[in-house]
Amino acid sequence: DVQLQASGGGLVQAGGSLRLSCAASGFTFDDYAIGWFRQAPGKEREGVSCISMSDGTLYYADSVKGRFTISSDSAKNTVYLQMNSLKPEDTAVYYCAAALDRPMLMRKIATMARPERIFGSWGQGTLVTVSS
Repeated sequence: DVQLQASGGGLVQAGGSLRLSCAASGFTFDDYAIGWFRQAPGKEREGVSCISMSDGTLYYADSVKGRFTISSDSAKNTVYLQMNSLKPEDTAVYYCAAALDRPMLMRKIATMARPERIFGSWGQGTLVTVSS
């Protein structure tokens, strides 16, 4: 039974930093890709960043490149999202999700308008609020 637990959200001023954690259990961690997604009020869910646990390839949305860093700790079955230089437009509920990994998955995600559709397992969200 795949379980994902996201944590680390909170209230931060613009320019500040937060680190989100996604603790995974119930599956072979290295066989999956883990993604971070976010959904702001009134907006569609969007992909933020993903990591392939099998080969380490990464994906970042253009809006977060250079500011967010995704990483993983296989010993802890945990994926992190370090968010720096936060902006008010980063305010959203952040979710982590898991998808069975496959070759070229990050490249495929980069071409998809709705990458969340390939992620079948989701954790609960954690709210990030960035004040101006």
